[in-house]
Amino acid sequence: MKIDLSFAKPSKVACDLAVFVVGETGAYPNSIELVGDADLIAKAADIADFSATKGGSFSFIAPSASPFGKVLIIAPGRADPEKGPAKAASNIWLNAGGKVCAKIGSSEKVHIFTDVDTDGSDAENVAQFAFGLILRAYDFDEYKTITKKDGADKLRKVKILASNYLAVKKEFNSRQAIADGVCLARRLVNEPANTLGPVEFANEAKALEELGIKTEILTEKQMSKLGMNALLGVSLGSERPPRMAIMTWNGGKKGDDPIAFVGKGVVFDTGGISLKPGGGMEDMKGDMGGAAAVIGVMKALAGRKAKANVIGILGLVENMPDGKAQRPGDIVTSMSGQTIEIINTDAEGRLVLCDALFYCNERFKPKFMINLATLTGAVLVALGQQHAGLFSNNDELSEQITQSGLTTRERVWRLPIDKEYDKMIDSRFADMKNTGGRFAGSITAAQFLHRFVGDTPWAHLDVAGTAMNSPKTDISNTWASGFGVRLLNDLVETHYET
Repeated sequence: MKIDLSFAKPSKVACDLAVFVVGETGAYPNSIELVGDADLIAKAADIADFSATKGGSFSFIAPSASPFGKVLIIAPGRADPEKGPAKAASNIWLNAGGKVCAKIGSSEKVHIFTDVDTDGSDAENVAQFAFGLILRAYDFDEYKTITKKDGADKLRKVKILASNYLAVKKEFNSRQAIADGVCLARRLVNEPANTLGPVEFANEAKALEELGIKTEILTEKQMSKLGMNALLGVSLGSERPPRMAIMTWNGGKKGDDPIAFVGKGVVFDTGGISLKPGGGMEDMKGDMGGAAAVIGVMKALAGRKAKANVIGILGLVENMPDGKAQRPGDIVTSMSGQTIEIINTDAEGRLVLCDALFYCNERFKPKFMINLATLTGAVLVALGQQHAGLFSNNDELSEQITQSGLTTRERVWRLPIDKEYDKMIDSRFADMKNTGGRFAGSITAAQFLHRFVGDTPWAHLDVAGTAMNSPKTDISNTWASGFGVRLLNDLVETHYET
């Protein structure tokens, strides 16, 4: 859905749909008098069993004397402080915005009245409401022609009306940048692999230079010279050349060590010689969900001019079976000099990440590194689609990520890293093997990555269950969720901006 969003003072102007946001105390916006029939509103609320404290909504056709076509009443509800950090309370307003967007339907002119007292609603809450509306409006229908919904391309003019609209607009500006980052991540994960290869993905990173990000693209030849044989081995069976994109945002103090995000960008994963089953393989276009989150958060940080120095690195390859593809039993030497026996060519993401992490650590000496990857199916078995797996060598960083996950509702659950698991990836013929077998699959993948980060604080987020084929929510209605963008943005904003 295409939304043209604006902010203004409340006014009596005709529209197709008028939305009135009710406070948790049951207070209606003063502008509710424009509807013109208090008894009708009360009766409709009673029929709908409407409760302002519990949230909910109801709608009705406006009286003929009203300037509105249809009226929607919605209450975000009351936040429960025991269910998360204080900042997370604004998520009820975020979700309310998404719910309103879902009810816009064919209405082309929508006015949303948000004043729940004489001073207007809290500017941050209303900005969150607008944020949720924009996130829910995202859809991916670029490739639909005859099956596209009627009116899908019509522009909906949505105006949020508040007495303190200038304060709301100021609060929303940074959220618009975050929404842009989330929608970029969603679009890339949704995009089919025949149009989004490693080169095209790298070009998406290059396009962020217009926001002030410096982007370098390493070619296959350059990566070979650096000794990135683990990453390059994954791409051997593909006709499409690999790339590494290095994005630098210098918004913090000059000379401050950066923080770093690293993303797995396997644009399509057949499993290679260890070929995946055919059923559901089409979903492997989303095996670059980690890289999508990294490019999305870099766009968000640059868009809102974050006061932090941040590095974003994308390891971009395609994993295909071919006469040139690497085989189970092959041994490769990573950039770190450590050797890896390939047991299963479908355990390829960790081969991409190990060289990317080592390169990031050696070149940039970051305060910490966080990598994101749709790394293992095992994490879905362990955590389903409600949490991403979190693995870390640093308790402080792990706690910060966990709290940001609770704040944004992009939740994580910490799983162990331990020497006992580390033994499972020891190899008879090389320094390590790329899979530890059937048991503890997500943990042994993390143990593998742990061998390439040294003493640098590091965290690995396994987003296989949350980045693609994700459950629909009030603010996400497509196959790709953009998971990780809001979480990482909150982490930077809360702890690492100067």
